[in-house]
Amino acid sequence: MTFTKTSQKFGQWADSRANTVFGLGFSSEQQLTKFAEKFQEVKEAARLARDKSQEKIETSSDHSQASSVNGTDDEKASHVGPADTHLKSENDKLKIALTQSAANVKKWEMELQTLRESNARLTAALQESAASVEQWKRQFSICRDENDRLRTKIDELEEQCSEIDREKERNTQLKRRIEELELELREKETELKDLRKQSEIIPQLMSECEYVSEKLEAAERDNQNLEDKVRSLKTDIEESKYRQRHLKVELKSFLDVLDGKIDDLHDLRRGLSKLGADN
Repeated sequence: MTFTKTSQKFGQWADSRANTVFGLGFSSEQQLTKFAEKFQEVKEAARLARDKSQEKIETSSDHSQASSVNGTDDEKASHVGPADTHLKSENDKLKIALTQSAANVKKWEMELQTLRESNARLTAALQESAASVEQWKRQFSICRDENDRLRTKIDELEEQCSEIDREKERNTQLKRRIEELELELREKETELKDLRKQSEIIPQLMSECEYVSEKLEAAERDNQNLEDKVRSLKTDIEESKYRQRHLKVELKSFLDVLDGKIDDLHDLRRGLSKLGADN
């Protein structure tokens, strides 16, 4: 089997006898290089052990054949004993080497399994992180749309506030007009009192009294008209105050909602910053 680096962090090898291809991913290029070196080292050790075992078997066979052809029974006994001992010793060494090689292979299989599990955990964590990022992106998009809607609402409320300011200006003008009408009304009342006094002081001037009476009636009609205007202006002021209070309540409610949304945006920003730092 030959280990091949297919990328900076991934390698594979094929077992032609089992018709199987194995692949393994690493967290760094250094780990991949180290694994490739150990793979080649184990492969070379197995090859050397196999060649040495084959050489010892051939040597033993040659000695055995030479002994059976050239020696007597006594000579066979004298030559076979040391050869068997030497062969047994070499076989024991080969067994130890093979045992060590098998232990190394088992160790690397365990490390390989550990790396596979680590790779699977990293893949799962990466998928979870990607899903979390997508979820945060969707939430960010929703919050951004909500922020745009709130900005539009703020613009509308600012326009309403401008309307409130214009309404206050109209109320101020109405108040000034009411004060002027009240002053005029007091003047008319004073004039009416003077006319009444004159009608009491000069009873002999009947014609003038009639004229004064007509003027008094006209003043009373004017006074009535002025009172009607005052009541109308007061009604308008009350309606304006009611609308102003209603707009203030609505504005306060919206500002409370806006504060909550701004807090949510701050929490979302801290979550995104934390997620970026973790990644």
